[in-house]
Amino acid sequence: MKINFKDEALKYLEDKIPAGSTVILTTDDGSNKYSSLGGSCAIGDKFQLVILKDADPKYTVPIENNAGYNLSTEEQYTDFFTDGLNISRWHNALALKDNSGILDGALSVVDWRNVKPETAEERHNKMVKLGDQIC
Repeated sequence: MKINFKDEALKYLEDKIPAGSTVILTTDDGSNKYSSLGGSCAIGDKFQLVILKDADPKYTVPIENNAGYNLSTEEQYTDFFTDGLNISRWHNALALKDNSGILDGALSVVDWRNVKPETAEERHNKMVKLGDQIC
């Protein structure tokens, strides 16, 4: 799998993600420990780049990239991506696109290097509250 970071996205990210960082591309729909969003309206609709201190053993699919990141995703998310995967600036935000079009027009960047993971109960409670607000 390969992703191209467009020049304007690289410039935007240069002070947000240090060179050589371990980064995952994952959904932001409540389906993983990096997301507290909930609700069926978010499935496959929201994505995020998550900066990690150490590699996550669930994210084993490497993503070749021109940004110099140690970038990967989880096998279950590869179905969302087709050829031409790229990240660009679009309407003053990051956009995740591929040959099918825009996958997410507001791709977020989240720094998890110093985050203490929530318990399953804490995440569930947050998802319920946020799910009522976003769907």
